[in-house]
Amino acid sequence: MDNQTDRSRIVVRTSILGILANVFLAAFKAVAGLTAHSIAIVMDAVNNLSDAASSVITIVGTKLAGKEADRKHPFGYGRIEYLSAMVISLLVLYAGITAFVESVKKIIHPDTPEYSVITLVIVAVAVAVKILLGRYVKSVGKMVNSDSLINSGADAVMDAAISASTLVAAGIWLLFHISLEAWLGAVIAAVIIRSGFGMLRETLSKILGERADETLAREIRDTICSYPEIEGAYDLILHNYGPDSHNGSVHIEVPDTMSADELDRLIRNVTMDVYHKHGVILTGVGIYSINTKDPEAAAVQENVMRIVTEDSAVTQMHGFYLDRDEKTMRFDLVISFDAKDRRKALQEAVDKVKKEYPEYSVQVALDSEF
Repeated sequence: MDNQTDRSRIVVRTSILGILANVFLAAFKAVAGLTAHSIAIVMDAVNNLSDAASSVITIVGTKLAGKEADRKHPFGYGRIEYLSAMVISLLVLYAGITAFVESVKKIIHPDTPEYSVITLVIVAVAVAVKILLGRYVKSVGKMVNSDSLINSGADAVMDAAISASTLVAAGIWLLFHISLEAWLGAVIAAVIIRSGFGMLRETLSKILGERADETLAREIRDTICSYPEIEGAYDLILHNYGPDSHNGSVHIEVPDTMSADELDRLIRNVTMDVYHKHGVILTGVGIYSINTKDPEAAAVQENVMRIVTEDSAVTQMHGFYLDRDEKTMRFDLVISFDAKDRRKALQEAVDKVKKEYPEYSVQVALDSEF
C-alpha cells in the first residue's frame, strides 16, 4: 500500500509539472503565433493545451485507480489507468485532426507571416523546455510503470521536434520569402494523428490482455523452481489489473510421493515467496505429479517427447505421467500460435502416440504460449 501511495504521489507531482509547463508554453506560443500570423506556431500552441489536458486526465486516472478494492470490483480499480491513457490518445487524435483541418484552410487561403526576434526566441525556448520536460516525464513514467506518463513524455519530445520545424520554416521565409507555414502545419498535424493512433493501439492492446512479460515470467519461474521439491513450473498465466498489479496461476511438477500436507505447505510457501519478490498474487497453483515409482516411465516419456516434437508446431511437452495400472498416459502440449491449425496439430500428435502405445488411453491438454 505504501509503494502504491508513493507511486501515485510521483505521478501526480510529475503531471502537475507538465500542466504548468504546457499552459505557459501554450500562452506564449499563441501570442507569438497570432502576432506573426503563423498557423504552424498556433497549432503548436493548441498541441500544448492538449498536453496539459492529458496531464489532468493522468492525475484523475491515477487517483481513481488508487481506490481500494470493494465488493463490486474485488480486483481493484487499477485498469482505470489504461482507460485514462486511452482518453489521452483520443485527445491527441482530436488535436491532430483539428490542426490538419485548420492547416488545409490556410493552404487554400494563406496568410503572410510576420516573424520577429521575440517570436523566434519564444519558439526556441519552447523547444528546449519541451525536450527537458519530455525526457524527465518519460523517465519518471518508466520508473513508476505509468503508461500515461510515458505517452505524455514521448508526446513532449515529439512536440519539441515540431516546434523546431517551425523555426526552420521561419528561417526559410526570412531567407527566401517562401512561406511553408500552412504546409508545415499539415505535416505537424499528420505527425500528431499518427502518434495518437499509436498510443491508442498500444493502450487497447493492454486492455485486451497481452502475454506475460518474458523477464517477469522467467523471474517467477526461477523463484518457484528454487524449491528442491519442484522439478518444473509451467502454464504461468498473469492477469493484469493495472500497472504493477497481477493475479495469476501456475502449474508445478512435484514427485508423486508427496502427501497432501506436504503439498499444502509447499504451495503456501511458493505463493508467499512469489508475492513478496515479484508482487504477483498466485490465486491458483496446479499440480503435475512425476513418476517416481515406475523406473520405465522415464523411457516412455522420452519416446513420447520424440514423437510429438517431430512436428515443429509443438514447442513443449510437460506434465507427463504414466499410470500402468489404469493404462493411462497424460501430458500437456504447447502448440505454437504460428501453427495453421493448432487443434489439428494436437490431434495429429495424439494419433502418433496412440499408434505407438495402442494399449494406453492418451489424455492430452492443449496449452498456449501464455
